[in-house]
Amino acid sequence: MCLTAFAWNVHPRWRLVLVANRDEYHARPSAPLTRWEDIPVIAGRDLEAGGTWLGVTAGGRCGVVTNVRDPRLPQEGLSRGLLVTDWLRGQAGASAHAHVLCETAAAYRPFNLLTFDAEAAFYLGNRPAPRAQAVAPGVHGLSNADFNTPWPKTRQLMARLQAWLDGASEDVTPLFAALADEQPAPDHELPDTGIGRERERRLSPAFISGRDYGTRASTLVMIGHSGHGRIVERRFGPDGRPDGQTDLAW
Repeated sequence: MCLTAFAWNVHPRWRLVLVANRDEYHARPSAPLTRWEDIPVIAGRDLEAGGTWLGVTAGGRCGVVTNVRDPRLPQEGLSRGLLVTDWLRGQAGASAHAHVLCETAAAYRPFNLLTFDAEAAFYLGNRPAPRAQAVAPGVHGLSNADFNTPWPKTRQLMARLQAWLDGASEDVTPLFAALADEQPAPDHELPDTGIGRERERRLSPAFISGRDYGTRASTLVMIGHSGHGRIVERRFGPDGRPDGQTDLAW
């Protein structure tokens, strides 16, 4: 997962409204959003490592993970996707989970993790050192840098989520339109993460369309204050070709 924006405890009906794009190589095998048979999780599944990039439970938990874009960091350790499945099937609350994970976080590949339950939300990261931060109510964003780092696509997705909140509409079409935005950022706004200006430009839109690498899924999560919720996943193949949609509620 490479881009997400979310509203935490600011909507009268929805405790969490989260929109996210997963960017990945198209050759990496994955299964569509579904209810898993082996554990009580609703998520897509990475068929290479076995975890997920984003998932929910009928109990109202949600978890999202992204990698960290820094070519200086070795991509070694346990799979990031296991962090989400471990959180979703666990029993500890978000605060207790954050405390425990900080003790083992260094063993995983560089990650950013967001966890949500009925009581709290947390951001956790492990580079340059393990750390956890409680999330305050409001609209926040995360891509492949630290929490709320103002990359152009992160700022824009947060702004469009805020506009949707201000419009007091239940129509989610504008949220998916925001995730589908292929407009690159101006060169003077591009971050410098050590991958070169051309790649920074190619990775700067919310939606990345490419033959080998790009946006594989756009996902909407809405969890109500009562615990009920909805998750919608739109999938894409090479060059942004639509490849199905799943819409589940609990």
